[in-house]
Amino acid sequence: MSSLYYPMSLEEVIHARGHEHVTAEHASTFEVTTDDYLTPAGDCILAVDADRAPTDFDPEFVDACRDSDATITITIEAGGHADSVTGRGDPDLKLTNERSIVGRTSEYVDDRTIVNDAEFAAEGFDRELVDALADGAEATVTISVE
Repeated sequence: MSSLYYPMSLEEVIHARGHEHVTAEHASTFEVTTDDYLTPAGDCILAVDADRAPTDFDPEFVDACRDSDATITITIEAGGHADSVTGRGDPDLKLTNERSIVGRTSEYVDDRTIVNDAEFAAEGFDRELVDALADGAEATVTISVE
C-alpha cells in the first residue's frame, strides 16, 4: 500500500455551510445538521445544510468509533479558518441519525453523538472560524478516528 494511505486512521468528510444565526455559544455540545435553517436558539450548531449524516457513514468507520480507546478528531474549515476538537469513542455510539452529528463534552450518547469527552464544545471554537460560519461560508467537516 502506498505511503499516502493511513490505514490506522479512517475519516468521513461532510460538506455544509454556515448560517447567519451561528453563535457557537453552547458550553457542552457542538452540532452540524442537514437542516437548511437555523434559529437563534441553536447556539450549539456550527453548520447547516450538511450533505451527509451519521447514517451515511461507512460501517468500518462506525465500528472504529465504537472503540473506547479510539481518538476522534473533528476539524471544521470555513472562510480560510480551521479548528479541531478531539475526544474519544464509545462502545454505545449508534451513529444512525439521519439529520445531524453532535460532539459532546460529556459521556451522554444518543443516535447523533459522534464523540464523547470532547476537549471543548461550540463555545471553544476559534472565533474567526465562527465569524466566517456566521457569514454563511462553505464548510468542510472532517471526522477522523484513530
